[in-house]
Amino acid sequence: MLGLMDWLRDAPFGWAFAFLFLLSMARANSTYWIGRGIASGVKHTRFQHVLTGPIYRRAERFIQRWGIFAIPLSFMTVGIQTAVNASAGIARMPVLRYLPAVVVGCLIWATIYSTVGMAVVYAWLALGWQWIVAGALVLVIITLAWIRHRRRNG
Repeated sequence: MLGLMDWLRDAPFGWAFAFLFLLSMARANSTYWIGRGIASGVKHTRFQHVLTGPIYRRAERFIQRWGIFAIPLSFMTVGIQTAVNASAGIARMPVLRYLPAVVVGCLIWATIYSTVGMAVVYAWLALGWQWIVAGALVLVIITLAWIRHRRRNG
């Protein structure tokens, strides 16, 4: 992992951006096609609960609210990107609509992570492991408090 991060840090911007874009495209499209492939089969198995779980329902509402724009917008979120792409596949969003949207989303993601995103990661790594653990604990506590607040007021 550190070898890859060193390469990303030292690589020219264009190479790092292209790598992150292609990585994002591979992940998003794999998720979409897995969603399409299992959509009909899952409805008749013990895994049907996955299609009715909270993350999937949240992704489904996101897609219903934003339509085709949900795909690129999901690349600016944390936590529902995979569910949105899988939902698009499960809902059998036409490939000719999905592909342009996912390209835009992957361009957004690659831009964020090849600029500001990786700078944040390197800054955290430079702080040392104890600050990374402390920051992760703070994020977990904030996330759990937010979830609890949403459930209570929800």
